[in-house]
Amino acid sequence: MHVVATAGHVDHGKSTLVRALTGMEPDRWAEERRRGMTIDLGFAWTTLGSGETVAFVDVPGHERFVPNMLAGLGPVPAAMIVVAADEGWKPQSAEHLAALAALDVRHGLLVVTRSDLADPGPAIAAALAEIAATPLGTVPAVAVSGVTGLGLDDLRTALDSLVAGLPTPDTTAPVRLWIDRSFTVKGAGTVVTGTLGAGSLRPGDELALGDGLVRVRGLQSLGKPADSITAVARVAVNLRGAARDDVGRGDALLTPGRFRPTDLIDIRLHGDPTADLPTTMTLHAGSAAVPVRVRPLGPDTARLRLSRPLPLRIGDRLLLRDPGRHHVAGGVTVLDVAPPGLKRRGAATARADALATMDGHPSLAGELTRRHLMRAADLAAMGVPLPSPATPVAGDWYADPDFWASLGERLPEEVATFQREHPLEPGMPIEALRHRLDLPDRALVTALVRAPLTIRAGRVASGTPGPPEELVALVAKAFAGLSPFAAPEANDLTALGLGPRQLAAAARTGLVIQLAPQVVLAAGAVEAAAEALAALPQPFTLSEARRALDTTRRVAVPLLELLDHRHLTERLPDDRRRLVSGRSR
Repeated sequence: MHVVATAGHVDHGKSTLVRALTGMEPDRWAEERRRGMTIDLGFAWTTLGSGETVAFVDVPGHERFVPNMLAGLGPVPAAMIVVAADEGWKPQSAEHLAALAALDVRHGLLVVTRSDLADPGPAIAAALAEIAATPLGTVPAVAVSGVTGLGLDDLRTALDSLVAGLPTPDTTAPVRLWIDRSFTVKGAGTVVTGTLGAGSLRPGDELALGDGLVRVRGLQSLGKPADSITAVARVAVNLRGAARDDVGRGDALLTPGRFRPTDLIDIRLHGDPTADLPTTMTLHAGSAAVPVRVRPLGPDTARLRLSRPLPLRIGDRLLLRDPGRHHVAGGVTVLDVAPPGLKRRGAATARADALATMDGHPSLAGELTRRHLMRAADLAAMGVPLPSPATPVAGDWYADPDFWASLGERLPEEVATFQREHPLEPGMPIEALRHRLDLPDRALVTALVRAPLTIRAGRVASGTPGPPEELVALVAKAFAGLSPFAAPEANDLTALGLGPRQLAAAARTGLVIQLAPQVVLAAGAVEAAAEALAALPQPFTLSEARRALDTTRRVAVPLLELLDHRHLTERLPDDRRRLVSGRSR
């Protein structure tokens, strides 16, 4: 299927033309038919001689209904511009053409209707001259009469040529279905309609709507149920999980996680660069019309603050309109959907310089250069493709190569500084290192660690750090003059400056064996004790062990428990101990 918008100021002529082409009534409301004026969007379709199906979105022509007109034009890839032979080119025709140009519609044809009432030549010449100055360029022109049928066969042939030249839609793309109608069907529930510009839909699909999720209960296209629908197509979606009052024109059905709702965007304006933009305007995106506040930045760039978030992507083509002056200011290309703040002096100027380098074509290299680090899901939601050679640096994180290299150079320096400032610590905690490098995820720190750096127990250290010389000297002083199994008194340790942190560091680096918070023995005491106890008759009591080791009960009890733990001794049911096989004599 192909979808074409019928634009132009001549409502009666457009409706008559669509009716003659399709045999369907595009004006849905009795008021429209009574007044001969299209008020809201109309829909009809027909099969061409080639077998291709064309669906028409008939948009209002009167200036009072420009928002409705723009809701119909937004998602549609081609336009049929209708001008009356007896009226010619009108200001409202110019506004429709300006809207098509702003949205960068590049496929269309001119239809001069009511050719039974006047010579179509002047109207064709005037309209073609106007159209040629827009992205539509030179378009075919057909003169018809919806009343007599004059030229309808030529129009069908022109439509066949038009749809044959349309770009192939991406049916694998994520769905963003801008809703232009919503209503309730008895027995079915909420139904919404829109133009599916990319992707595909099937019953059972889960889609995001606002802050929640809904499920596709059923699909229709061109009035018939469908098992699946691919772009480009007019589609009606029966939703499960959406109340009628929760959805309306301007909302969008989205593939979950593939779009980023945003209320702040940086844009490039396509129009008169010398024109002064009002502070408040209306942004038209798809079928949505949202008031925005405008902050000019560069000659053709600005920041827009939206009154409500919209699911926008880098590269989206939108339209800005001044509703007060009934004026289409121009099209805009979205350059950034997550722009940085502008709080510092000179930030706006710097941002304008940065925007001047952006072309609205999202690229992984460009975004990483600006943002340094991004998750794959965030890149996808912004519309940034991930080329196949690109690989994440950690998990689903992608990094700018230069930035990542600079982090790799900084990390050893940070670790070395920390170890100099905290000589008793076994290394720099990963979380502290994450904060120092200003990284959002611990996995990034881990990925940066390279030899000779190592990770142990959540800390990054340079090789195997040895004990500080000052600590070695203090430990030696604490054990000076003591027997091999004597522990320095707690007060003596404190007086020497060996508090809990110093003792923990000494135990960690092998200078001492810590039996209790302030009970330590010199290194090698455990093996030496096992050798001494091997000389005793087996099994032996605690008292016998204490005398053999020439130590106090304060030391003997935890020392024997440590020997048990290391399986050098075993405790018997009568509380005596014996060395394990191979240790005793």
